[in-house]
Amino acid sequence: MKLGMQPPTTTVAAIVRTALEEDLGRGDLTTDACVDASTQGAASMGARSVLVFCGAPVVREVARQVDALLCVEAVVHDGAQLSGGDIAMRLSGAARSLLAAERVALNFAQRLSSIATTTRRFVAELPQGSTTRVTDTRKTTPGLRALERYAVRCGGGHNHREDLGAAVLIKDNHIAASGSIARAISRAKAQAPHTGRVTCEVDSLEQLEQALSAGADVVMLDNFDDADVARGVQLVAGRALVEVSGNVDASRVATLARAGADIISVGALTHSPDRVDLGLDWEGA
Repeated sequence: MKLGMQPPTTTVAAIVRTALEEDLGRGDLTTDACVDASTQGAASMGARSVLVFCGAPVVREVARQVDALLCVEAVVHDGAQLSGGDIAMRLSGAARSLLAAERVALNFAQRLSSIATTTRRFVAELPQGSTTRVTDTRKTTPGLRALERYAVRCGGGHNHREDLGAAVLIKDNHIAASGSIARAISRAKAQAPHTGRVTCEVDSLEQLEQALSAGADVVMLDNFDDADVARGVQLVAGRALVEVSGNVDASRVATLARAGADIISVGALTHSPDRVDLGLDWEGA
């Protein structure tokens, strides 16, 4: 499986710096009291449940910022599926440094692996040969969007617009504020770059007709049931891309893809992913 590019190293470094300041800003009182400065050690980060691993670049950066002399080995690549007991990474060096880095490294790896695992579960439901994309949304943890979007890619999914400046997406409150679907789309087409598509969210077949008549390039069927999605795709008849969003769980993915959805956007990939369990175990204990 071809994975997307890793987040920029400067972005990862800034995120890690904030996390370490939060956890290690006043030092590690327990470790300094219990562990001699000369003690060396090694630990393995391993799966305690079935999961798709993600987070190696972030774990490396945590180790680098805590102690540049720590050795970090990735046993598997990001996007690899692991079973309970499988090792993902090994770290070695000063015991104090390993203990200081442990929680922040695990927090990142568990969060990103949870997202990658959930995404893989959704993508696995697509019928073989389907061109439908499973995507994330902007419902990401503040400050962690670059990492969480990377985890979605590692799980086999795609990314939606990166931020508010990336694309035009007219939602219900835009329609309310501008006065109508036709007016919102008309103004968007007049103002948006010619290279961009205009997406309009609709919550009924009546609104869908209005969006199509106004020239939307992408229509987002929000909280449609399966039957209305199928009717909506027939109504669109190739005039626009069809995105389905809202209350989509993995059990609906195959049905929506077969109905003709081009995109299935799922906020749960990042706002409430399945929890996975990773641990960092001291070797030789």
